[in-house]
Amino acid sequence: MPSNPLQDGLRLEPTPGPTTLVIFGATGDLTRRKLLPALYNLSRGQRLPARFSVVGVAREKMADDGMRSIFSASLREFAGLQQEDEVARSLAERMYYVGGDFSDSSLYDRLKARLDEIDSTSGALFYLAIPPSIYATVIGQLGRSGLSSPASERQWRRVIVEKPFGTDLGSARELNQIVHRYFTEEQVYRIDHYLGKETVQNLMVFRFANGMFEPIWNRRYIDHVQITAAETVGVERRATYYEGAGALRDMVQNHLMQLLALVAMEPPIAFTAESVRDRKMDALLSAQPLVDDNGGCDVIRAQYGKGWVAGAEVPHYREEPGVDPESTTETYVALRMRLDSWRWAGVPFYLRTGKRLPKRTTEIAIQMRRPPLEIFKRVSPTAVAANLLIINVQPDEGISVRFEAKIPGTRMQLAPVMMNFRYGSAFGGSVPEAYETLLLDAMLGDPTLFARHDFVEGSWALITPVHEQWKRQNARSIPTYEAGEWGPAEADALMARDGRRWRTL
Repeated sequence: MPSNPLQDGLRLEPTPGPTTLVIFGATGDLTRRKLLPALYNLSRGQRLPARFSVVGVAREKMADDGMRSIFSASLREFAGLQQEDEVARSLAERMYYVGGDFSDSSLYDRLKARLDEIDSTSGALFYLAIPPSIYATVIGQLGRSGLSSPASERQWRRVIVEKPFGTDLGSARELNQIVHRYFTEEQVYRIDHYLGKETVQNLMVFRFANGMFEPIWNRRYIDHVQITAAETVGVERRATYYEGAGALRDMVQNHLMQLLALVAMEPPIAFTAESVRDRKMDALLSAQPLVDDNGGCDVIRAQYGKGWVAGAEVPHYREEPGVDPESTTETYVALRMRLDSWRWAGVPFYLRTGKRLPKRTTEIAIQMRRPPLEIFKRVSPTAVAANLLIINVQPDEGISVRFEAKIPGTRMQLAPVMMNFRYGSAFGGSVPEAYETLLLDAMLGDPTLFARHDFVEGSWALITPVHEQWKRQNARSIPTYEAGEWGPAEADALMARDGRRWRTL
């Protein structure tokens, strides 16, 4: 095995060895918006190895200069770099291109020859920035051409697979089988950009490096947990994809399940990839089914209707270009989850995500139980609010704590106050983009922040029965909510049945 720059999961020297990044889908939106700007930022921060190259692969016919032009345009549009600097020029010189049909074996022969020509001793990281429908084709061709197997320890081979990894439990299992036919699990990096966000990583540090929080991280002190991922945008130009996916597949199966597992997991024995991922898997396995034996389901779905967002009028989801006028695809979903574990018995987890909501934000709100005796209720006219711990995942990365304090004056009056930690103000500088962190980790061979095959299948095992029940219902319409509002009344009722309500963001 190649030398490992990690010790107990902690980077000692965060610079990978010689690497060639091969991007399948080099002319696509993900590459231009995220991957190329991330590579530029890593290079500017001197985080890339001295021997680093990029090979773009796509169907278009063009020379190496075409790939370099895409890189320059990407930096202008998405990195705000109006004029190339020395970092951009140096990186562009190490960019190459191989074009052809992804199903044509000769493409992979030419790719193999190009990799040997560029650097025959470097490791190769294959990034599948392509539609999920052709994952199996590319993975099979990489395997049959021998590109998935390193010729030596120094020529490591790894593959990054974007979401969605399957569309249900059956397809996820089938895709895992195809991947494992040509790559070992240690070579596979299933990317979820939420796990690359600084605050998500900080959640483990917050829990396990601070003696004041972990002792109260359980059913004795926590009343419930709310996880929210809200977007102000609509379906945009993704109607073809979104009509076949919906919010449950697009957001809950991957992003929100990962956040749930990080909140609920037991402490790992060490900060290593396998130990962390084992404990996350334990948390997921403890989740009760979302559809019970009697067909009951604590999952609410809805579509956005007409309304106003950020001062602009927006159409009903069914009126969006490319959307079926009779579509029942959900743009909003809210659900209640319970975990059968000693730590979390009786503590509900409420998850919600939606498009065309009033604010773009992702947060984890942990509400503590109230004190056993309200000793201030006779002297203070205001009710005591429950303590709240808020992990802001995006866009304002940080952590906030709400607690009660006395209002200055001669009377005993209480009011909730917030104590805020923000990355920008506490540490200065900019927070790395998720793709920067995840690309670097994949080059280093650290899979801690990537989904393992059993977690993917376990998540689909929870979600698939919900889709099957919706299919059986064959509804002609589903609840709607006005664009710019916080979701349908049915989601509020879900919380109200438990005597709780959604947090106002």
